[in-house]
Amino acid sequence: MADRCKMEFHGLGKIVILAGAFLVCLGLLLIFWQRIPFLGQLPGDMLVERGPFRLFFPIATCIILSAILTVILNVLLRLFR
Repeated sequence: MADRCKMEFHGLGKIVILAGAFLVCLGLLLIFWQRIPFLGQLPGDMLVERGPFRLFFPIATCIILSAILTVILNVLLRLFR
């Protein structure tokens, strides 16, 4: 019974570490977002302005961030296996 409890907490510990690392990365991204020169200004990021209406849709930035985060998450998951 005690071994089973240790295994459950071991898995929970890994999840907490991953969640904490994700939150730290997200926090750093939010803090330094304005200082990263190319984010939001890549070719493929769309800006539509019609009168008082303004729509900004950063397609290229989303694709690049998605690829980077996918690689980081895959490396972290392989380290914790």
